[in-house]
Amino acid sequence: MLLNVAEMSSRNLSVLLVEDSRVLAERLRETLLSVPGVQLAGTVDSEADAVAALQRHPVDVLLLDLHLRQGTGFGVLRAIPGSPARKVVVIVLTNYDLAEYRRAAAALGARHFLDKLRDFDRLPTLLQQIGDDINDATAEQQQPN
Repeated sequence: MLLNVAEMSSRNLSVLLVEDSRVLAERLRETLLSVPGVQLAGTVDSEADAVAALQRHPVDVLLLDLHLRQGTGFGVLRAIPGSPARKVVVIVLTNYDLAEYRRAAAALGARHFLDKLRDFDRLPTLLQQIGDDINDATAEQQQPN
């Protein structure tokens, strides 16, 4: 039986959730776990805990709030380039959809910027697309030259 390389390389998409609201964190957890192939690596609510978690266990996706219990999402973004998590796909999910926040997050490496109220329902589709992109890149790397 021949297996498709994409099927062989398909794997779970690991996500670290950084959110200080317990209610929203629970709602996000439910949403994340409902997406096929998504694995929740952990949930933290502060800048220091997020940076430590990323250093201990790099993930594929960082789902990041900007205003945290202690510190900020911007502090987390500033810590990523020198850490093992530098290849992480960052999705900022915030109530503060301000142009200056969008620019600052993008300059610090965030690939996606979502408004919690307006864009929440886009999250499952976005995660599936990121997972597909990662699996496609992995399959390309595994193909013989």
